[in-house]
Amino acid sequence: MSPNGSDLPHAPGGAGGTPTPRRPLRRKLLQALTAGLVLATASGCSYNWEDFPRLGMPTPTTEEAPRILSLWQGSWAAALATGVLVWGLILWSTIFHRRSRTKVEVPPQTRYNMPIEALYTVVPLIIVSVLFYFTARDESELLDTSKKPDVTINVVGYQWSWGFNYVEDVEGSDGDAKTDENLDAIPTRFKDDFPANAGGVYDVGTPGSENPQTGNPGPTLWLPKGKTVRFVLTSRDVIHSFWVVPFLMKQDVIPGHTNAFQVTPNKEGTFLGKCAELCGVDHSRMLFNVKVVSPERYEAHLRELAEKGQTGYVPAGIEQTDHEKNRETNQL
Repeated sequence: MSPNGSDLPHAPGGAGGTPTPRRPLRRKLLQALTAGLVLATASGCSYNWEDFPRLGMPTPTTEEAPRILSLWQGSWAAALATGVLVWGLILWSTIFHRRSRTKVEVPPQTRYNMPIEALYTVVPLIIVSVLFYFTARDESELLDTSKKPDVTINVVGYQWSWGFNYVEDVEGSDGDAKTDENLDAIPTRFKDDFPANAGGVYDVGTPGSENPQTGNPGPTLWLPKGKTVRFVLTSRDVIHSFWVVPFLMKQDVIPGHTNAFQVTPNKEGTFLGKCAELCGVDHSRMLFNVKVVSPERYEAHLRELAEKGQTGYVPAGIEQTDHEKNRETNQL
């Protein structure tokens, strides 16, 4: 035995054998939650809480946009409920199944639990099925073009800007959109809804174009407030994507395939639009503006385009092709 007793077993802890106190796990958890709350509050001081219900979406500016916003909010609600459940189970197992100070044996192992595994399979299927139902329902409504529009605009995408063909009967513009060769890319099912004797006017842009009022880059598309507008989307070269940000709606512009959708703007103002599909070197500059005005101001703008000599239509793009699905060529 050592004279000073250094080889004797010591009690755990500090001097005198007093056990070192351990900080309770709950106190650590409370401190972590407090720190997270402080960080979230500090980073959101300038946040407008009136915008919180939209969960990052811009203010809708069409009659159809609230349907998209509702779908977005519902998806967030489902994700949040799932997250709360998972986080709760993680915290519960962390707190109530932590290692005991006195027992060090391995707890009983369970190979499988059929009810829980069935739950793991059924619940995700239910969640996906519900999300699919609401998405399919809203998509059908948003892409419905059975109603004849008040205004038809052929949006032409090209590298790297936009052209807008206003399919309207404008004073000073002669012609017929239904037979105009520049609109051959548009299928007959859309031409059937074109106004009679629609000579039309157009506007085109370049990556260096600017809105004269706001200075925003890109050409400006004019729309009448309160009128149902049908966008007929065509491309001259590669795939683009027509996205008006506060419309909460975008659709691909595909060469050889014509897409279309309809909206009814209900708020006047100038809004931003952009190409949402990587389409080439100047994709980032493929911007445009959307100016929603009164129907009277819209008609006046069309007359101004006619007075500038911008009558008729710019080429819409690559003509619609037939479906090639399941095509077979028999060779002897």
